[in-house]
Amino acid sequence: MALKLTESEFEIERDPTKCISCRICIKQCANGVHEYNIDKDTIISDSKKCIGCHRCESMCPTGALKISERKAQFKTNANWSANHIRNIYKQADTGGVVLTGMGSDKSYPVYWDHILFNASQVTNPSIDPLREPMEIKTFIGRKDLKIEFEDDGEVGNIKLKTEVFPQLELSTPIIFSAMSYGSISYNACKCLAAAASEFGTYFNTGEGGLHKDLYQYADNAIVQVASGRFGVDVDYLNMGAAIEIKIGQGAKPGIGGHLPGGKVTGDISNTRMIPQGTDAISPAPHHDIYSIEDLAQLIHAIKEATEWQKPVGVKVAAVHNIAPVASGIARAGADFITIDGFRGGTGAAPLVIRDNVGIPIELAIASVDERLRDEGIRQDVSILAAGSIRSSADVIKAIALGADAVCIGTAALIALGCHLCQKCYTGKCNWGIATQDPYLTGRLNPETGTRRLLNLLRAWSLELKEMLGGAGINAIESLRGNREHLRGINLNDRELLILGIKHAGET
Repeated sequence: MALKLTESEFEIERDPTKCISCRICIKQCANGVHEYNIDKDTIISDSKKCIGCHRCESMCPTGALKISERKAQFKTNANWSANHIRNIYKQADTGGVVLTGMGSDKSYPVYWDHILFNASQVTNPSIDPLREPMEIKTFIGRKDLKIEFEDDGEVGNIKLKTEVFPQLELSTPIIFSAMSYGSISYNACKCLAAAASEFGTYFNTGEGGLHKDLYQYADNAIVQVASGRFGVDVDYLNMGAAIEIKIGQGAKPGIGGHLPGGKVTGDISNTRMIPQGTDAISPAPHHDIYSIEDLAQLIHAIKEATEWQKPVGVKVAAVHNIAPVASGIARAGADFITIDGFRGGTGAAPLVIRDNVGIPIELAIASVDERLRDEGIRQDVSILAAGSIRSSADVIKAIALGADAVCIGTAALIALGCHLCQKCYTGKCNWGIATQDPYLTGRLNPETGTRRLLNLLRAWSLELKEMLGGAGINAIESLRGNREHLRGINLNDRELLILGIKHAGET
């Protein structure tokens, strides 16, 4: 008999006095956890198969189920944690790379939680957003240092003389992050697209192309050009409102992507322009980009293909030398830079990469904004911050640190029902989000999901206005890079220096 040392991560408790053997839990679980015993007219649950998605617990009509995290019965050891031991067991069993989904759950410092926002008192009166205008609209793209107008002397006949660069107009400084059709379901993609369109912001196709049924939302799409070039042609480029060249991703800097062939259905095959059932493997590098000069050439080529009518951006992971990298991207002609911190989500990534490579987005934004300002090129490029933006408080702090807007991925999926079980790569998402199984995807209703995303955007936008008003600011763009409105708490001098903020109590 083979030696099996891997323990279950979750414990399933079933109250026999409440369970009516309705078998809903069996139907709701894609992982085969629950099984009906016809002889005993009872349901048996195998905790070893449970991934902690809580779908069965949520759907149980009598509340008979309780899913709890199982505390590993290993001898306490400060160096060898239960996770280290469990992962070694898995690799000794399989000889493979340990995969995971979503962002890093390591207990590294979350700098958002150590930064406090300002409020007006007496000398600088606050603004009431319920009674006074409050502008959270923002524009993404290269800006002119000076705008000139023509005035022929007639009243109301002033015309813009300066030819401005193409811009994305956002009703709120929040964009839905890149999530490809394939990594998430069609229904999830439709929710993001419809909500972005209705609210007046943007969604990002990710590297999976744009499904033909979502063309109606193309005016609010940022289309991505990744190393695999899946779904990319001149029509695709011209269809989107903006184009983003994906170089890196926060959850897996320096490596490519992999969509297993089992997830490449007919629709995904057509959208990505690859054979059905084949693995979609994105190379780690773009094989035509090995320098800033190469990147500049691709940016120029895309702008030529789209007749210079659309902003072209570059997405990179937050790495140790992110400031000079961003400077090079700006000088290569990019109109915006998306910087993805190491807590950014993913459909699938090696655990060792996700948890050990990259830097927090808070430090990356501050260092990039500072570098671009020092070089006098901050106006040449907009900065989008991504990688674990969890609330409107994180949004406003990111903008004060130097971002123009933020991208949210995990938060959007949570709004759709995601329970962060981190098993996206299995394709068995019981909430119908990270799956291509028709039975499972049907669980996510596009109309309901769209409404929930709209509610999230509306709620965060209202909170942004409240915080701006409390600080005596009536326009979000007046806050960008204004770090005087931030103070640190429980941070050391080096961290405060990199963030460019003072400690709480300093004036």
